[in-house]
Amino acid sequence: QVQLVESGGGLVQAGGSLRLSCAASGSIFAINAMGWYRQAPGKQRELVAVFISGGRINYADSVKDRFTISRDNAKNTVYLQMNSLKPEDTAVYYCNIVSRIATYWGQGTQVTVSS
Repeated sequence: QVQLVESGGGLVQAGGSLRLSCAASGSIFAINAMGWYRQAPGKQRELVAVFISGGRINYADSVKDRFTISRDNAKNTVYLQMNSLKPEDTAVYYCNIVSRIATYWGQGTQVTVSS
């Protein structure tokens, strides 16, 4: 059974940094995409950053030059380094993996940025 476990969220002041981690357990074959989404109160879930098969990385325009996605394949872990955080980055952040046969989500980790 596949599980995604996020960690690293918390409360930070504007301008600060956080690093999120997502550890995947279980067997996942033929991964097409791996990345991070977020959902703020009253808003739809949106893409933050994602690795796409073939090596491409996509970022939301709102986080470009501030957030960096990375991964450690040996540890089945994907990271999101978030710098220069803004209050509008406040949301629950979800790890996501899309394989050829299924889509997996983590339970989410809260990120709150105070002004």
